[in-house]
Amino acid sequence: MSTEFHTDAAVAAPALLHQAGCRCALHGRRLFTGALLAGGAAALTAPALAQDGLKGEVGRESRFTKLVSAEQIENAARQQYAQMLQEAASQRALGPDDHPQVRRLRAIAQRVIPYAETWNERAKQWKWEVNLIGSKQLNAFCMPGGKIAFYFGILKQLQLSDDEVAMIMGHEMAHALREHARERMGKGVATQVGAGVVSALLGLGNTGNQVLNMGSQLLTLKFSREDETEADLVGLDLAARSGYDPRSGVSLWNKMMEANKGAPPQFLSTHPSGPTRIKDIEAKLPKVLPLYEQAQRPPQRFSPPAA
Repeated sequence: MSTEFHTDAAVAAPALLHQAGCRCALHGRRLFTGALLAGGAAALTAPALAQDGLKGEVGRESRFTKLVSAEQIENAARQQYAQMLQEAASQRALGPDDHPQVRRLRAIAQRVIPYAETWNERAKQWKWEVNLIGSKQLNAFCMPGGKIAFYFGILKQLQLSDDEVAMIMGHEMAHALREHARERMGKGVATQVGAGVVSALLGLGNTGNQVLNMGSQLLTLKFSREDETEADLVGLDLAARSGYDPRSGVSLWNKMMEANKGAPPQFLSTHPSGPTRIKDIEAKLPKVLPLYEQAQRPPQRFSPPAA
């Protein structure tokens, strides 16, 4: 990996980097390399917290997820993520392991990830990765299977605190843990294609073409307003359990609204408006603040990039 990192690079295939996720960043959407965890994923263990937090605030798994294989979605995501990293590296726009913000993102993720399996048992099997992309976009995402990326722009322009980074990270992880991409694709299968493709996706036929199609869909997928609201709740819970202040969700969204002045009104958007999200976060704080108060605090704090 090159030690040079272009934080304003026009990366090859910019459409790939622009769309490689839900575009939710909170407007808008994907750390762990092999060197990140000295003891491997199994070394990450979450302290038990007595409170249920927001576990009872989200619905059951959508029945539409049954129409698409989780393994195929995760394999397709892994391929697309690897392609994105390769293209970023070719333009010297992939943050090196020793970059201060890469170390920061990975330290935060190392605290949050142990709580992921609380929301999805499959997370135990995921090979988590977090990387930093040298783009000015205000974006971050987590693809199915735990493939996370932050764009340098969102860290620099918004001057995010560690607590705010954890809120974004928890939100993006929530999309993967709640299998929103799988649900959206399942709905597409149910409404747009025939039973033959459904059979193939369920492993009853040749699935090669479907896997390729899934990969391309992951680059343009947009989540629903309901998905975004659910991700906000799960993200609050994950951040609080990890020792990051859930009240930072309010400051984060104030920064997002300031950065996205002139955005369309809520009824024209697939995402809840900033004021709505702040109101919802504030309403849930009484349930997650006890988790935060009980959680161990991060042993180290990091600074955002120089403004």
